[in-house]
Amino acid sequence: MNIKGKWSLITGASSGIGEQFARQLAKEGSHLVLVARSKRKLDTLAAELTRSYGIQCQVVPQDLSIEGAAGELYQKCQQLNLNIDLLVNNAGFATHGLFEQISGERQHEEVMLNVAAVVDMTHLFLPGMLHRGAGAVINVSSTAGFQPLPYMAVYGATKAFVLSFTDALWWENRDRGVQFFALCPGSTETNFFNVVGTEDASVGAKDTPERVVEVTLRAMKKGKQYVVPGLRNYLGAQISRFMTRRQSLRLAQGMLSPRKQ
Repeated sequence: MNIKGKWSLITGASSGIGEQFARQLAKEGSHLVLVARSKRKLDTLAAELTRSYGIQCQVVPQDLSIEGAAGELYQKCQQLNLNIDLLVNNAGFATHGLFEQISGERQHEEVMLNVAAVVDMTHLFLPGMLHRGAGAVINVSSTAGFQPLPYMAVYGATKAFVLSFTDALWWENRDRGVQFFALCPGSTETNFFNVVGTEDASVGAKDTPERVVEVTLRAMKKGKQYVVPGLRNYLGAQISRFMTRRQSLRLAQGMLSPRKQ
């Protein structure tokens, strides 16, 4: 789709992959709704992009892990009379370690942000796109979504949900004018591992968020259904198809097991 002059909404827009979506979409002439918890970071980014590209930016500080937050965000867009033509569900985080030793409250927030917010946001903004007969939704999954992950059990499961959910909606909407697309990055140079609290969750060389978003937008323009940036990441995501589930778990355990201090 030609995004110039249209509105894109990006969650988790204050840094990393979300920030790069904002920068690259602004460069293509898209107006932006920037969503994250940090108003200060969003204001700084919005001012820079408005100045550099002459676009409009709306900043909406919102914690989407809270029940009902997606509905509040949708209402704000309605009040501003904004038709969202591209929705980027990027916000998310991970936890790492033995399942029972991780805060249950933190894992609940992980499910709310990684899964419930993606479903709620899509459910709220998709009808408008269908009514206009055009639009796109990018859901950020992960290479983690292709197999179960010991020591990152909740994160892997949430990203598997996002990938399955996006595939299903891609099929439902393939002839209705709305494109669904799943981005499945591997390790990326963002604050992701700072939030996790350890580099033990990092597998392989890290990609840059700039390249990840470039690859994503290029693949979308070609009409693809999903992308795994990086050949090694792609091969790693596919290898579980040729292994038993137990073999796949053993391999993942070897890569993600907490290292002894």
